[in-house]
Amino acid sequence: MKTPAITPDGIIIPSAGAFLAAVDQRLEEILVTAGIDSSTIADIAISVSELVNNAIVHGNRSDPAKTVTVHVKISEDEVRVTVTDQGKGFAPEAVPSPIADDNLLREVGRGLFIVKNFVDEVNVATLPAGGTRVEIAKRRENRAS
Repeated sequence: MKTPAITPDGIIIPSAGAFLAAVDQRLEEILVTAGIDSSTIADIAISVSELVNNAIVHGNRSDPAKTVTVHVKISEDEVRVTVTDQGKGFAPEAVPSPIADDNLLREVGRGLFIVKNFVDEVNVATLPAGGTRVEIAKRRENRAS
């Protein structure tokens, strides 16, 4: 795969940072079309950007032959976004806390910590066939009836 593939509810990209803007654009199109408020869009966009970058760099090791898939599901109450890579998987509990004294100056290891502060739910799964799937959920702001 050399170019992004737009899907009705997301996007699939090759593992290259050059495609992060395409993910941001597609995500915004989906969320704006669904009437999601700008604050929720911002929180989701920051989180998805971090997750996609992690999937590219850490999951797929920037192998352009591998892909990252972003899938968006919107309900009346929440927005769920799933980011899936084709890497070897990882154990999120093994990632050291970025706020521990020994890790404060490290340049890596903050991705999931950042995401957890912007969304309401984070689920990480290593897939049996390989790869990691991270699903985030953000409750929708109350809307006027």
